Amino acid sequence: MLGIKGLSRGFETLKPGEVVLKTLRKIDGETILRKLGEAVRLDEESFPSLTSRSVFEMLVATVLSQNTSDRNTARTVRRLREKIGITPESISKAGLRELKTAIRSSGLYNVKARVLKKLARIVVENYGGNIEKILEKPVDEARRELMSLPGVGPKTADVILLFAGGKHAFPIDTHIFRVGRRLGLIGLRDSYDDARRKLMKAFPADSYLKAHLLLIEHGRRVCKARRPLCSNCVLLEYCSFGQDFLKREA
Repeated sequence: MLGIKGLSRGFETLKPGEVVLKTLRKIDGETILRKLGEAVRLDEESFPSLTSRSVFEMLVATVLSQNTSDRNTARTVRRLREKIGITPESISKAGLRELKTAIRSSGLYNVKARVLKKLARIVVENYGGNIEKILEKPVDEARRELMSLPGVGPKTADVILLFAGGKHAFPIDTHIFRVGRRLGLIGLRDSYDDARRKLMKAFPADSYLKAHLLLIEHGRRVCKARRPLCSNCVLLEYCSFGQDFLKREA
């Protein structure tokens, strides 16, 4: 299991229900990496993309991850690997009903099965089954080409570029959007591309993968959408949202 260690920073408890908050401090990417790196233990099983055996399998896992949990995605990937195999050839040859049955646990399996069939066919016909060729191109060109594939949007493309290609990309999911907004790293109205550019500027380029994983896990465990655990947050002294939340809760 992943976890957040350590007590909250940036406030002192006087008595039950009463806190005194310190002056808000400005935060930067390196501080976030250091603070969360000390507090968060990452588990590969919680990130299916980290355990993918090929670029195509990573694409499949990302499609399956839509509207479901990462643990559920990992379970579905294992089942698909056992029942059909996760290669462009095996999925393109599989019957649609067989594929739906194999991925049923991921939810929306009717839609996802059709997307995977179309994706597999294109990879076989246009890339000879070797989608890794895309990652040999310059990052912007590779990103555009990935986004031309069925079921691949900006986030999926960035996942492939960062995780499989080791390129300078910063995928943003709902957890990262939430944490980034609360810390003031990105704006409430920022688009995906606006947020992506701001986070790429905020963090050192060689730390994008680490920052991506830490922000997601922090959003899952502490900076939750509902009832965030601000009193347990190692970034509290930098977070106006967290300090305001604790004042309201006091």
